[in-house]
Amino acid sequence: MKSNSMEAHRKSSPSTVKCGVITLSDSRYQESLQNENKDVSGQMLVEKLNEKYAVQDYKIIPDEAEILTQTVEDMIQKGKLQVIFTTGGTGIGSRDITVETLQELFEKELKGFGEIFRHETYKELGAAAILSRATAGVYNNCLIVSLPGSPHAVKLGIQIIVDELGHLVKHLQE
Repeated sequence: MKSNSMEAHRKSSPSTVKCGVITLSDSRYQESLQNENKDVSGQMLVEKLNEKYAVQDYKIIPDEAEILTQTVEDMIQKGKLQVIFTTGGTGIGSRDITVETLQELFEKELKGFGEIFRHETYKELGAAAILSRATAGVYNNCLIVSLPGSPHAVKLGIQIIVDELGHLVKHLQE
């Protein structure tokens, strides 16, 4: 069942959304220092977002909380970005710091995104979905969407949210 008010919001949503992508991976970061880019997940996000919106910035960083926080701050300030996607660092390993770092920044958390992501993952992979800590939230008038590092997870996450980005940004501007 469609909501008339939601459809009206979608129609009045911005068609241009300025996006950024951050890949968190110690190994991908080391490769990037050697001018090698094997970041399949980050590149997938850039390509998919550029189909409909505009990726203004893309960075590969190590799994370090301070660097993630500074990169988010820099992207928002320099590019006036409306949406930032992160990929990587959402698991339960000792170097997986993305979720904790971002949750400290979030002014509001969009728990529904993580819930839908895990539900869809469960339908495909079963109970292994509990390993995913995908999340989303708002910081400094910017939507931040945090996805796992696997290409399959990125593909699923972007499918869930890409068509709602304009609608979400509209609400951020209110």
